[in-house]
Amino acid sequence: MADTKRRIAVDAMGGDHGPSVVVPGAVAGAQEQHIDLTLVGIPADIEAALKGVDRKDVDIAIVEATETIGMDEHPAQAVRRKRKNSINLAIQEVAEGRAAGMVSAGNSGAVMAAALMLVGRIPGIERPAIATYVPTAKARSLILDLGAVTDPKPSNMVQFARMGQVYAERVLELSHPTVGLLSNGEEPTKGNQLVQQVYPMLAAAEDINFIGNVEGKDVAMGAVDIVVTDGFTGNVLLKTAEGVITMLTDTLRREFTATLPRKLAALVLRPAFRSMRTSLDYSVIGGAPLLGVNGVVIISHGRSNALAIANAVGVAVRSDDHDLAGGIRERISLTPATPPATPDAPVAASSV
Repeated sequence: MADTKRRIAVDAMGGDHGPSVVVPGAVAGAQEQHIDLTLVGIPADIEAALKGVDRKDVDIAIVEATETIGMDEHPAQAVRRKRKNSINLAIQEVAEGRAAGMVSAGNSGAVMAAALMLVGRIPGIERPAIATYVPTAKARSLILDLGAVTDPKPSNMVQFARMGQVYAERVLELSHPTVGLLSNGEEPTKGNQLVQQVYPMLAAAEDINFIGNVEGKDVAMGAVDIVVTDGFTGNVLLKTAEGVITMLTDTLRREFTATLPRKLAALVLRPAFRSMRTSLDYSVIGGAPLLGVNGVVIISHGRSNALAIANAVGVAVRSDDHDLAGGIRERISLTPATPPATPDAPVAASSV
C-alpha cells in the first residue's frame, strides 16, 4: 500500500447509532493503534460526525457510499441489489489492497455475504464462522460459530475447531488450546444428531486438542479454550450471556443503592465493581472476526458504542498483525480432507 501506516476501513453507517457513534469510535481506535482510517458512507453524515473529534495523527479518507443496508433487509439480496452500499465498499477496500481490514456494526448477514462475494473464501474452507471470546470464571473462551452458519454440516464444525485453534494460538496467544463441543451432556451419546456426528470426527482429528462435550455451565466456568457449536446455538448462547451480564450488573447496582448503609458499603467496593464491570463489558471485546474469508473482516455488535468500535479496530489490527487469514490457510492446506460423518449414525435419546 502507498501509505506508510496501515489503514483500516470502517463502515460508518453501520450499527444502531450510525456515524454519530461509529465515527468517533473509529477515530479513537485508529489513534490508539497508530493507523490511518477510511470511513465509508454518506460524506455529509461522516463530516458532521467528525466535527469536534480530535483527529490528531490519523489520516482520514472518506469513500462515498450512495446506499446503506438496514438491519431488517435480506442480506444476500441487499448486497447484490445495492452495489454501492457502505458494507460492500468497505470490504472492497480490503479486496483491492487499500486497507488491511474492515469493521462493520451493520447487518452481519450482509457483511458475510459481501465478504464471500468480494474477498472470497480461503481455499479449502467450506463455510466461514464468526468467532469471539467471552469472559469466564477462569479467563476467557472462544466461541464459534456465532451466526454465520445456522445449519452447518458436521465437516463444517470440524473446520470451525481448526480455525478457532488458529485464532486462539495467534491472536489470544494460547498454547495448544483445548476444544469442547457444546452439548446437553458430557457423555458422547448426548446431543442432537449433528452433535453426535461431529463428536467422533473431532475425537479422531489428531491435530485438534478435543476434550469432549461441554455443557452451558462448563462454558461459563471456562472449562475449555474453544467452544464449537452451530451458528444458531452459538448466537443464542452469546445473547443469553449478554443478557445475564446486564441483569447481574443492574441488580447489583439496584441492591447496593437501596439503603444508606448499602450505599456506604458500595463506596468501599466501588473499585471491585468497576473491575468486574470492565471484565464483563462486551464493549471491551469490540468485534468478532469472520474466520475463513480471504481477508480481515470484523463484525461488531449492532448496538456497539464508541468504545466497542474503537476496540473492534484493535481486533482488526491484531488480526492483521498475526496474519490470521494466512494462518488458517496454512492450517487447512496441511490438513487431510475430513471424512464424511456416518449418515445413519444412531441417535440416542437426549436428556437435560
